[in-house]
Amino acid sequence: MPDMFKRNIGFVSFIALTVGVFGVEKAKPLKVNFIKEIQPILEYNCVGCHREGFAKEHGGKFQLDVKNMAFKGGREGTGVTPGKPEESTVYELMTLPKDDELVMPPAKKQQKPTKKEIALVKLWIEQGAYWPEGLILRPRKHAVAVEDEGKIVDSIYAKIQTKQNPIKERGMKPYKQDIPDTLVSFEMLPIKGGTFLMGSPLGEKGRRSDEGPQRKVKVSPFWMGKHEVTWDEYHKFMYYDKDKSTRDLLDETPEYYLAVVSTPTKPYVNMDFGMGTGQHPAICMTHHAAVKYCQWLSAKTGHFYRLPTEAEWEYACRAGSSTMFSWGDDIDDISSYAWHKNNSMDPINFTPKYQKVGLKKPNAWGLHDMHGNVSEWVLDAYAPYEPAKDVLENPWVKPVKLYPRVVRGGSYDLLMKFDDLRSAARVASNSDWKMQDPQLPKSIWYHTDARFLGFRIVRPLGMPTKEQMREIWNIGRPPEE
Repeated sequence: MPDMFKRNIGFVSFIALTVGVFGVEKAKPLKVNFIKEIQPILEYNCVGCHREGFAKEHGGKFQLDVKNMAFKGGREGTGVTPGKPEESTVYELMTLPKDDELVMPPAKKQQKPTKKEIALVKLWIEQGAYWPEGLILRPRKHAVAVEDEGKIVDSIYAKIQTKQNPIKERGMKPYKQDIPDTLVSFEMLPIKGGTFLMGSPLGEKGRRSDEGPQRKVKVSPFWMGKHEVTWDEYHKFMYYDKDKSTRDLLDETPEYYLAVVSTPTKPYVNMDFGMGTGQHPAICMTHHAAVKYCQWLSAKTGHFYRLPTEAEWEYACRAGSSTMFSWGDDIDDISSYAWHKNNSMDPINFTPKYQKVGLKKPNAWGLHDMHGNVSEWVLDAYAPYEPAKDVLENPWVKPVKLYPRVVRGGSYDLLMKFDDLRSAARVASNSDWKMQDPQLPKSIWYHTDARFLGFRIVRPLGMPTKEQMREIWNIGRPPEE
């Protein structure tokens, strides 16, 4: 049979399959992609309560975090019955009227699955409810809607305005800030404004090309955390009970929006990795998590907090010095001021680990652990320094993509050299810092592989505008992300 004839028969067969007596048949729906389409719906709306250790506690009769439990049991206990949406509790409860007491997710939940998402769940079940073997679902929180984020910032700004007590630079003093509704506090130190040479000179030992050319930079006054943010502080944000905080508040009130700042999903591993919590520095957070902590803290306290810019960080680290380190150029003095790979060894595991904050000597302005212990996020995107003839005033390289961003200060990590602890040393973030994250998509909150990474906060003396606050607190997830 000639090839041409075979091709014609194939074409006719295709037409016969798609065209019936009364016209063209509807195309068969594409196979639903569990990972991309179903997993997010279940993790955002169901798994928070219907998972191991939570299902019975929250009154549910089934788990939806693992396949064998979701598919297990009879009519009253089965979350998913392959091929039968109407006999699948997960679909049945999603389709109840909004005022039904059994509707899932519960009526009190702010965000609901859309009609499109519910239709996807139905189609997935009709197609046999494919679920990859061994895949465990983890609860996730929806990113705050853009329109809600505006209301959140408006509410925080209004709260800050009511607490605003104009202070001149000469009146800046150290202060201790309690985090409301907790037993935790932190200390902030005043950093007077000034001008300095940012970067390292050509002859500095260990200098890298991205530390120059040096530029003259002017920095406005601000307060800075006496040390890195600790687990005592960060855990209050990381495990913040948003439902409890907003339970008795009405929607659309300023108090409601103060309470719904985006906070992390619960981690799937112990994020201190056995190195210690309490007064040890918090680690492994993404840039997004660090800026959201600042927003949450601002909402709680009524003071505006953010990450330092790269210029502010180096200015504060140098504390008036122009040497390799804030104490000078003598490398022999490093153990008096910094935790590094050679003096932070765990006596049990024989590997370096971070240490409690504030145990080493501070720099001339009273700041502890600016060199070593854990590296620190700053506000800027990582970019080469550009030559500047004039004095740069409060420079900030605004991030427009997720990587790379700037990390400063060096750390205890085994791969860190003493050169990495210098005042001018810079590190660029990269996606490998969350390589071991098993979630799909990767978490927006945790850098599981960056056990050397933390942050500290600043409070500028000058009050930013609402627009500036919103921009700063939302740079952790650029538009394209």
